[in-house]
Amino acid sequence: MGSRLTEEQTAFAAAVRDFTKRECGTREQRDALTDGGREAHSPELYRRLADLGWLGVCLPEEYGGSGGGTADACLFLEETSYGMVPCGGFVTTVITAKAYERFGSERQRREVLSGVARGDVLAVAMSEPGAGSDVGALRCRARQERDGTWVIDGQKTWISNAHCAESILLVARTGQDKHGGLTMFHLPAGTPGVEIRGIETMLGREVNDVHLTDVRLPADSVVGDVDGGWKQLMAGLNHERLFLAANMLGLARRAFDDAVAYVREREQFGRPVGSFQALRHRVADLATEIECTRLLVREVALDCDAYPEKLFPREASMAKLKATELAKRVTLEGMQMMGGYGYTTEFDMERHLRAAVVSTVYGGTSEIQRDVIGKTFGL
Repeated sequence: MGSRLTEEQTAFAAAVRDFTKRECGTREQRDALTDGGREAHSPELYRRLADLGWLGVCLPEEYGGSGGGTADACLFLEETSYGMVPCGGFVTTVITAKAYERFGSERQRREVLSGVARGDVLAVAMSEPGAGSDVGALRCRARQERDGTWVIDGQKTWISNAHCAESILLVARTGQDKHGGLTMFHLPAGTPGVEIRGIETMLGREVNDVHLTDVRLPADSVVGDVDGGWKQLMAGLNHERLFLAANMLGLARRAFDDAVAYVREREQFGRPVGSFQALRHRVADLATEIECTRLLVREVALDCDAYPEKLFPREASMAKLKATELAKRVTLEGMQMMGGYGYTTEFDMERHLRAAVVSTVYGGTSEIQRDVIGKTFGL
């Protein structure tokens, strides 16, 4: 509906839509940029987005950003996702950049945030083979030597965009306390002792195993406070969950529009299949859910901008839960409405489905989001 967008935001969204149509509006363009759909991130296109000044959409102006807020970043994510722009690196980048902006030293902020505005990709490494939803169970360990150097050993897994990142925000154990013994570290690409191995997924190359063997980092590599990583992670959940929600909202909108375009044209029994009540009602329900989700995501984003120091665990989890489950529902329903054609690679619906299915797992599963929401009611 867009009723709460400012004139600047409306113009920004229109500019992004124009870019997506021009640069990657066809399957041929997208395949050329992504090795036939195997890569979720195109460095070539990403640099063009940087040249337009869009990658710093919610960064402070002093670091090359545009000074926008969470709502602006969500709008950008929604529109690029809708336009199927292969800029998968931006999601982890904008999430990670917020941690540097809030907790990094001035040197770290100037180096990392300025790089983001220029087109650098960032990744964040938390999950491990034995620590997914239970981040406090991670075992990757960092110990400090007498000269202040940190030595890190361990393994991370499911690390999105580590293979194309300029740096990784690494969470490692520095103390015995389950939650109070975690610390964030700035890990530049190419650091000796780091090995990145890709994990093949339904969408190609997105995530990685990261092995750390005797990795040595200087004392000033700590982001924030030693043993303060858990509180810092919790402080960033508003943005992480909102950005993931906005991304999936864009995908849900695109899958919906693709399905509607198909059922308007496809004829059976002498008329378009979309004219049958069964499909009309399905379309009506999905359209209503999309609008509800869009209003929820934008409202929470505006609240985060209005109260930047406040946590919104219930609302942010609701947004992530609603948008990701909706994306999965819309793509499944879209495939059903398109019949066999929805299952073919000739149409984009099967790719929409593959992208949507995992969204209810990463960034906190739907079960975790429901648990968070329930706890906010004292349960």
